[in-house]
Amino acid sequence: MKYFLLLLILFPAVEIGLFLISSQLIGILPTMFFIILTSALGAYLARKQGIAAFQKLQRDLQYGKMPGATIVDGFCILAGGLLLLIPGFLSDVIGALLLIPMTRKRFKPLLERWLRNMSNRRRFTIIR
Repeated sequence: MKYFLLLLILFPAVEIGLFLISSQLIGILPTMFFIILTSALGAYLARKQGIAAFQKLQRDLQYGKMPGATIVDGFCILAGGLLLLIPGFLSDVIGALLLIPMTRKRFKPLLERWLRNMSNRRRFTIIR
């Protein structure tokens, strides 16, 4: 939680800096076009992968399997889609990394460990 305030201050500052650099390098209109394009592409990919994750979740529940990995996948897809909808280059890169299945595999253990730590510190309760 102590890093959240720092992130809340630094993240927009980095995004604004990247906007300024990009608008100087390629111009204002191409920068705006790129941001709109990544937002549209992110919404499309998040919707497509979100539907697939939801269907896999339903299949896992039908066959009596625990859908833990599928839920983490769904969370990564949701977070990636939201980050791509936020205007900015840094958020687009992080969002794309969460939406691409190969790179999402690198984030899943970190997210699972974070959720496990939150559960162990009684920040939230998992009912089994």
